[in-house]
Amino acid sequence: MTCFITIMGVAGCGKSSLGRVVATAAGLPLIEGDDFHSPQSRAKMRQGIALTDADREGWLDRLGQQIAAHPQGLVLTCSALRRAYRDRLRRAVWPELHFVFLEIDRATAQARVAGRAEHHFFPATLVESQFQTLEPPVDEPGVLHLDATRPLPQLAAQVQAWLAPSSTDSCPSPGNEKEDGGEFSRRTPVGVRRSFVPADLSPCFLPKPLPKG
Repeated sequence: MTCFITIMGVAGCGKSSLGRVVATAAGLPLIEGDDFHSPQSRAKMRQGIALTDADREGWLDRLGQQIAAHPQGLVLTCSALRRAYRDRLRRAVWPELHFVFLEIDRATAQARVAGRAEHHFFPATLVESQFQTLEPPVDEPGVLHLDATRPLPQLAAQVQAWLAPSSTDSCPSPGNEKEDGGEFSRRTPVGVRRSFVPADLSPCFLPKPLPKG
């Protein structure tokens, strides 16, 4: 089973928290996008200067290299704010890269980022710039939309349910899915048939077989 999952959204939406839980449950490596920013970009953000498209080019290339270097799959945390950024990442494993978009309002994101100021280089003053840059992944393939204010266990369970594949050796068929009263409205491309197994049987989350001998 190979899964490539990106947890995306603006600062403060909870990418790292959800990413850790999903990666652990799926038995996949976790790649934190923040770890691959250049020293120059980190310095800019510490000074309250928003990154530009040019600043992010090398960062996205490094993340694409990480995706390509993990053929067994991975969970990546990355803001992936623009469609062009997401398409750049998709090129590493198209069409197998899936996005979980954590949707959050400005006030909640601002409060969360301010609360972690002592141990994170990203300042609360830059939260507004993230919303200005954000291009929500509407009508894009392989995207799950979630309410970032929901409890973490519930979010993780929703990702797990989404990863219940249409076959035993693949991730979800490309489609754009959004929460609707706690469920998902599944918009599947014409010609794609999807059948679902129970979430607790998703191969992404089954324990690894013990080595022989």
